[in-house]
Amino acid sequence: MEVHGSVEIAAPPETVWPLLVEPEKILKWCVTFRKFEYRGEQRAGAGTRFYVEEKAMGPLMKLNFEATEWTENKALAFRMTSGTGVKSYQQRWAIEPAPSGSRFSFTEQVGMPFGIVGRLLGTVAQGSSERHVKEMLGTLKSLAEA
Repeated sequence: MEVHGSVEIAAPPETVWPLLVEPEKILKWCVTFRKFEYRGEQRAGAGTRFYVEEKAMGPLMKLNFEATEWTENKALAFRMTSGTGVKSYQQRWAIEPAPSGSRFSFTEQVGMPFGIVGRLLGTVAQGSSERHVKEMLGTLKSLAEA
């Protein structure tokens, strides 16, 4: 399952970036995240590890991630290293300068377990994920423009 979304934000990338990397700010716009915490001493850059508890559909997922891309004020990408509820999970958040201030883009790729049954569940979950992303983008926009 893959979900994409983007939003124009009337704020520069430097204003948006802290909303993507500070745990208390992430929890304000990532509506499905119940917990976000860094693991280990590293708090920036590729290789940074963090733990997320996410409630989207079904049971609470407990997920460990590693940042695969971390370019301040530009992009953050991460992949699941272990977790519950899904087979694989990747996200990429990107910020580009735009005439209005910034354009934020969100991409999520989730691999479902259970073979054909998982693919069917993924089809059902697609609409819910798209609604969550739309809500998250609106909330991120409001926070960055406040």
